[in-house]
Amino acid sequence: MHIPDGFVSIPVAGATGVASAAALLIALRRSQDAFGVRRAPVLGLTTAFIFAAQMINFPVAGGTSGHLLGGTLAAVILGSPWAGALCIATVLIIQAVLFADGGITALGANILNMAFIGVWVGWGLTQTLQRLLGGSRQRLPLAAGIAAGVSVVVAAIACALELAISGTAPVAIVLPAMTGTHILIGIGEGLITGSVLVYLARQRPDLLPGEQQQFRGWSIPVVTIFLVAGVLSLFASAWPDGLERVAENLGFINLSDKVRVIVPTPLADYGIQGLGTIGTSIAGLVGAAVCFAVAFGIAKVVRPNNA
Repeated sequence: MHIPDGFVSIPVAGATGVASAAALLIALRRSQDAFGVRRAPVLGLTTAFIFAAQMINFPVAGGTSGHLLGGTLAAVILGSPWAGALCIATVLIIQAVLFADGGITALGANILNMAFIGVWVGWGLTQTLQRLLGGSRQRLPLAAGIAAGVSVVVAAIACALELAISGTAPVAIVLPAMTGTHILIGIGEGLITGSVLVYLARQRPDLLPGEQQQFRGWSIPVVTIFLVAGVLSLFASAWPDGLERVAENLGFINLSDKVRVIVPTPLADYGIQGLGTIGTSIAGLVGAAVCFAVAFGIAKVVRPNNA
């Protein structure tokens, strides 16, 4: 769902950029409670995992692929939608700058759709569903899984409306196209989110909020992230993702060739020229490491004075 350059108009790019910048400033202030000494490693690991998982496109119907957005998962693990939004925004910024994934001019729209709308819809719905399911901690993966799937669809609707306001495609066509495609992707999002939370609840409850035990170590999370970014990413589906498929079907895919802001980087498109699959693995490992370092640094800088 990463909007490339050229898909949204200058006014839409400007308005979403201002809105996202303001929301990020608020998020930095409001998420301080989630950034104590114990949570800084969790923010770093969560951000690195979301980046790694987003490298793995899974196939859905009709030659289309999707990947984890991770907004609901991040908010639940961090226990804060503000911290979850910072996590996803960090991933999106690094993807755009280092990997040319998502347009520089569309970065505000992407952050608004995935880091704020996606996260807040997923967080709010998770809280509501968990109360309806009796408030049991065992029901959290089910509630979060359903909420995660819905959050993807709502974020896709926001993206479709931005494309329509930009004049890229008529709303009567692009809205049902984006919604229908991302309902299928949302099912995958829900299954991944629920599965990860089941694993964490059973094996690593110290990575979830509400637990008082000490952080139990780095080895398993770090190895998992490196396997996902460096190995499993090699098996990602080559089919176009949901937005690319809609753009191809509706005939506006070439708009990205007319407006393109390129930041010079040897890691563009998650590869290194001349290194083949090894380059993809290296790019994934570098990206995960950068995501961890940036998120960990944010947690240290904005943590409360008494943390």
